Amino acid sequence: SILHRDYRGELDRSTCEVFFKNVKFYQGKHQEAPPIFNIDGVNYMYMKKNGIFFVLTTIKNISPSLAMEFLLRITKVFKDYCGIFSEESIRSNFLLLYELLDEIIDNGFIQGTSSDTLKSYIFNEPVVVEKKKMKFQLPKFNPKTTSSDATNKPISFKHSKQGGRDEIFVDIFERISITFNSKGNLLHSAIDGTIQMKSYLSGNPDLKLALNEELTIGKGSSRGSFGVVEIDDCNFHECVRLDDFESQRIISFTPPDGEFVVMNYRITGDFRVPFRIFPFFELSSPYKIELIVKIRADIPENNSGTNIVVQFPVPKTTSSVSSTTGIGVTGQTTEYDSKKKNVTWKIKKMGGGTEHTLRTKIVLTKAHTSNVRKEIGPVSLQFEIPLFNPSALQVRYLRIMPNSTGQANNPYRW
Repeated sequence: SILHRDYRGELDRSTCEVFFKNVKFYQGKHQEAPPIFNIDGVNYMYMKKNGIFFVLTTIKNISPSLAMEFLLRITKVFKDYCGIFSEESIRSNFLLLYELLDEIIDNGFIQGTSSDTLKSYIFNEPVVVEKKKMKFQLPKFNPKTTSSDATNKPISFKHSKQGGRDEIFVDIFERISITFNSKGNLLHSAIDGTIQMKSYLSGNPDLKLALNEELTIGKGSSRGSFGVVEIDDCNFHECVRLDDFESQRIISFTPPDGEFVVMNYRITGDFRVPFRIFPFFELSSPYKIELIVKIRADIPENNSGTNIVVQFPVPKTTSSVSSTTGIGVTGQTTEYDSKKKNVTWKIKKMGGGTEHTLRTKIVLTKAHTSNVRKEIGPVSLQFEIPLFNPSALQVRYLRIMPNSTGQANNPYRW
């Protein structure tokens, strides 16, 4: 283990070995363990983040949701103080992280997980680790715009000489969930979005953030008006003040140190579906099936989908699978998992308005029956689209209010 802290001395050191043995080979089988399991009276609760396991062990009967939420907040605190969340950054900052753990937990009792509160008790400086560059880089639309990698600075640099100029970053993240039937017709669509911020402003000044003026809260409240952004429901961070939200769609707040979510929202109305999937099914012979999956990117041409992963199950009687992506196609890979009976198709990048096709030939050990169509599918698709949000929710402006002396901050970029 990289970090290990025993607060009460109630457990044996072998719990680390027990966990590693069972997390991949649970109950003696080659399968992953559930997020919470019990072995010999010890409760193991874990979360995997960036390939790193965060594990909480206890012999007490505690709330599982409390334990998982605590582990999630631990990862956020580590990221705030290290800048980058990776194994290398954790190994380089183990003294700082041990100091954080001792302030967060006292004798097994949680004291607090707020990065803003912890800064008064932390004295070790972080060791900055550079983030590995990805092969795919976003285009730079404005050379004066600060790179998004700037958010990888530790928050302790905020008031230090190494921190540089005042900066603040705002991001809108949206997770889309869409269900189609076998004919390609839309059955269900939803957007779960967040407005996330990270502040490097000295003095923690008051901020005002304005959203779309034509923003309505509550399903059916817009009555089909053009240009209106309709949100089913939303919630805000505890630091947010909503005095002007109903009348002007402006939220006021004093940003805490570290990364935090200003607003969560959910939309279930109609919106532009970024991808379409078209499956075609052919029965070549009693022992052979051919499945053709076509993907079309219904997004603007100046946008691109990245890290696209398509998965679908095949019949249990499958003996072999062969897949082809087309002649001259690059940046695509296919893989068949014979144990899980699952086919995975990965596409690195896909531009708006383009199409890609996967042809999969399936060989069966037994002659197929009339139910073979039900054994193939559903087809799932995961993707990322930078600089694109289908909800049309926008930040009109972010205004930094003057402090008590009348002086206003002038951040370099936000």
